[in-house]
Amino acid sequence: METQEKKGGNIAAIGMMFALFFMIAFVTNLAGSMGPVLKNQFGASDGASQFGSAANFFAYLFMGIPGGLILKRKGYKFTSLLAIAIGIAGLGVQVASAFVESFSVYVAGAFVAGFSMCLLNLVVNPLLNTLGGEGKKGNQLVQFGCTLNSVGATLAPWLAGKLIGDEIAKAKVMDAAWALYIAIGIFVAAFIVISLSKIPEPHMETADEKAARLAGKTSVVGDIFGALKFRHFTLGAIAIFLYIIIESGIPNFMNLYMTTEGTPGYVGAAVAGSLVAAYWFCMMIGRLIGGSIGSKISSRTMIVGCSVIGIALMLATMYTPVKMVTVMGKTFPLAMCFGVLCGLCTSVMWGGIFNMAAEGLGKYVPMGSGIFMAMVFGGMLLPVQGWLAEKVGYLQSYWMTIGLFAYVLFYALIGSRVSKKA
Repeated sequence: METQEKKGGNIAAIGMMFALFFMIAFVTNLAGSMGPVLKNQFGASDGASQFGSAANFFAYLFMGIPGGLILKRKGYKFTSLLAIAIGIAGLGVQVASAFVESFSVYVAGAFVAGFSMCLLNLVVNPLLNTLGGEGKKGNQLVQFGCTLNSVGATLAPWLAGKLIGDEIAKAKVMDAAWALYIAIGIFVAAFIVISLSKIPEPHMETADEKAARLAGKTSVVGDIFGALKFRHFTLGAIAIFLYIIIESGIPNFMNLYMTTEGTPGYVGAAVAGSLVAAYWFCMMIGRLIGGSIGSKISSRTMIVGCSVIGIALMLATMYTPVKMVTVMGKTFPLAMCFGVLCGLCTSVMWGGIFNMAAEGLGKYVPMGSGIFMAMVFGGMLLPVQGWLAEKVGYLQSYWMTIGLFAYVLFYALIGSRVSKKA
């Protein structure tokens, strides 16, 4: 009976984590899809048009380690509910920006929403990895969670493109407000469901750990350095810092390339939104495949292959001759097909890097997860690629992406090898 109750509790917990995985991508990709709107409504440059996404990721730097402490001391359920409440507040500020027509208010809302995304990531990744027993099974659950993440990632740009329409020069944040309302509604429903659910707490501090902390025998700094002593974890945190730029940079700059009048690839917001959604759909397909084979093929093998193919696809995106093709009634640049396929390569990287970096951390899993999430602030460097695009062009800015792919390849081949156990 006890075993059946535990199994049922695990299934319920897995279901809740999958739902939160969906929301992380939906909210994050709404910010990424607003670049063309920010350019046209507020006259933002290509670099500044990425401030919404950058602010969302920048929040991770401030919330990562404090979030790890909250997770350790208050547990998964409390952290989930706190994250959802903050998410509702951040989305509310973004809705307010549509009424006051303020660029700074929109960016502030994206920043607040970023705190929520960071806390949610802190919860879903380690809990799914733990519920799966770590190793290949843990990787399999994380990959399936990432599949739901990709569903949210696919729907957000598609919905934004539909709401904005083809008149990109007249587009305003208000045009996409319904997407924000939908996100708020889903968060409210998730808050109610999770508040009524029983969530296991495998990593909450024990009574002895709490007593030791209050007596000054343990410290936050000690936990941080304890996690960083694992060489494979430290290099993995750097890999995540760089990977975030890869994952979001590819579709964001595809979007700008196809929605900026005067570029060879201009097709308008609706078609561009569909192509960007196709990229995230490819990520979903890749994660389904990764989840299916995750118990048989290691994260290392997956990421090595995907990094090499990703570099090849980026080169094809950059150097394919300008040619328009029509598929299912939509006309777009042929080169964008290769950019879309990159979604298959980035699909397993988040889960795979986390799986390799967290292996063997033991009692440092909560703090390690906090540090890991803090490094997601690498996304704030998206404006750097934007400024590079202003100098050399949207497609040539992908040389930056290729360099980042190269580091991920290094991590999978060499840097991810476990140096010690806790």
